Amino acid sequence: MPLPTSPVIRRARLGAELRQLRRQGALTLEQVCGRLGWASTSKLSRIELGQSRPDLADVLDLLDVYQVPDTQRDALIVIARDAATGRGWWKSLSEMGERQRVYAELEAGAATILEYQPALVPGLLQTPAYARARIEAGRWTDPGVDVDADVRARMARQEVLRRAHPPRYTAVLTETAVDLVGVPPEVRSEQLRHLVDLGALPNVSIRVLPHGASLPADPLTPFSSYSFPDPADPRTVMLETLTSDVRLVAEPNLDRYAQLVDWLVGAALDEERSAELLTARAGTERSGEPTRAVAPSPRSPVPGHG
Repeated sequence: MPLPTSPVIRRARLGAELRQLRRQGALTLEQVCGRLGWASTSKLSRIELGQSRPDLADVLDLLDVYQVPDTQRDALIVIARDAATGRGWWKSLSEMGERQRVYAELEAGAATILEYQPALVPGLLQTPAYARARIEAGRWTDPGVDVDADVRARMARQEVLRRAHPPRYTAVLTETAVDLVGVPPEVRSEQLRHLVDLGALPNVSIRVLPHGASLPADPLTPFSSYSFPDPADPRTVMLETLTSDVRLVAEPNLDRYAQLVDWLVGAALDEERSAELLTARAGTERSGEPTRAVAPSPRSPVPGHG
C-alpha cells in the first residue's frame, strides 16, 4: 500500500525539478512558453513556484520540451499526479478555508509533525467544544468565518493521527497553553482529558513546557515542522501569524528550527510527567476546585489555523 503524500509538498517538489530542468537546458521562461504557445510566463512561473495545482498534460508538454529521459520522466509523472490529485478527505470539505487547507495538505503526507504552541491547544488536538470556543472568541479577526464549518474541518483533519501509517506527532505546549485561559470550566476539563487520551496513542507525544523553563532562544511565534517519507520532498516549517502563515523551506532556516525543536523538547517535561500534570488539572476541574490564576495571554483570543 503506497504511503500518503502531501499535495502541497509534491507541488513544491515538482516545481523545483521543472525549474532545474529548464535551467539545465539554458532556457528562459519566455522561450519555453513560446514553444508551448502559452500566452504568458505567469503559468509556468506559478508551476515552478508550486503555487498552482498542475495539469498533467502541461507537465507532459514541459517534459517533452526538456527532453527528459524515460526513467526520470516516469518519476516526475508520479510526482505530478500526486501534486495534482483531487483525492483526499479534505477535497470533500469545500467549506474548508484556504489556511486550514494548507495545513491539511501538509499533514496528509507527513511522516513527522512537531508543533509548538505558546498560547493555545493545536488544531489536531482540539475537542469540538474547545475548537468552537476558540473560533468564536477570535471572530474579530475574521468576522465572516463559518464557525460550524471551521469546527467540522478541524475535526476531519484530526483523522490523520489515527489513520493507517499515521505520522509521528509531537506537541510541545507551554504551561500557559494548557491553562486554557478564556474557556468554560467544563470545556477546559474535557480538553485536558482529551490531551491525556491522545498522548496515550503510540504515535503521539504531548510535552508540557513549564513556566520558567530556560531556552537559549525564544521561538517568538507558534510553529509547525513537517518531514515526509520521501527524503527528496522538502522539509517544511509553518509560522502562524494573526492574518497569514509563512512557509519556510530554505535549509538554513530549517536547520535553525531543528535546533530550536531540540531545545524545546529538552526543556519540556517528559511524556509521563506531562500526562500527570494534565490529569491533575482535569481532576481539579471536575472537583470544582478553582485553578491557579493565570494572566491572560494577549494571543489567547486568536483562533489559530494550525
